[in-house]
Amino acid sequence: MREHRDFLAIPDFTTDELYGVFDIADRMRAGQYDKKPLNGKSLAMIFMKSSTRTRVSFEVGTYQLGGHALFLSPRDVQLGRGEPIADTARVLSRYVDGIMIRTFAHQDIEELAKYADVPVINGLTDLLHPCQVLADLLTVRAEFGKIDKIKIAWIGDGNNMANSWINAAYRFGFDLDIACPEGYEPADHLLERAQKHAKVRIVRDPAEAAEGSSVINTDVWASMGQEDEQKERERAFKGFTVSKKLMGVAEKTAIFLHCLPAHRGEEVSADVIDGPQSRVWDEAENRLHVQKAIMAVLMGQESVGG
Repeated sequence: MREHRDFLAIPDFTTDELYGVFDIADRMRAGQYDKKPLNGKSLAMIFMKSSTRTRVSFEVGTYQLGGHALFLSPRDVQLGRGEPIADTARVLSRYVDGIMIRTFAHQDIEELAKYADVPVINGLTDLLHPCQVLADLLTVRAEFGKIDKIKIAWIGDGNNMANSWINAAYRFGFDLDIACPEGYEPADHLLERAQKHAKVRIVRDPAEAAEGSSVINTDVWASMGQEDEQKERERAFKGFTVSKKLMGVAEKTAIFLHCLPAHRGEEVSADVIDGPQSRVWDEAENRLHVQKAIMAVLMGQESVGG
């Protein structure tokens, strides 16, 4: 067994280390990084949930850093047939240099990391989506030159994205308002921890959250696996659409973010996501750069601040 680090949640890295990841990602985005830290190395990508951005960004990113990525669906690994997670972790550790997994239960990724002898990266769980929020923060930093002294609004479900924004506020200390209907709140334990370090509020009125915000962020109302709740959620989230009127309550220079895929006319109006304040395409591109930086650090021994 060799020493390694995992990236399961944003607080797994210190604030200085996260800024270091952003610095590397910025150099990668600007074409100023020509190292191949994954030369001769392989990343196993386990997808218990399907994906566009996560698969393409990790696969292309691994290749660009000199490595090789293996796509493993439930049909390709024995997890889909009931093999214990611990056994899969032990076996894959003998073959590959890192594991990225996109799955349902967060305890599954924690168990995988416990038994793996190589770095494990969280590509998404029902609890957290840390790579996406780091890409979002990279987008925010490119726009405003900072991320610590601004207000960010989350409009909608208290889902894995909201939880990861809470973790980000815990690390960076920015103000965060989460507007969600009753019964759709984010995880209590993450909220309580973050509130000791940052001004993080749960509000019921999207306009209250948007007021004074530099970033307005949302997601689909029914995430993958919740399609049977679509009608019920449409009723619960009535009035939570990010419209031009809602954007007008925010700062004049505010930007709109969405992790995609988006449902125009539901959680966001078409004139917002396709309008001048939208940064969703830069945000999607930044998945590639930030994940490459994470892999360079975890699998390629690239150094970041302590």
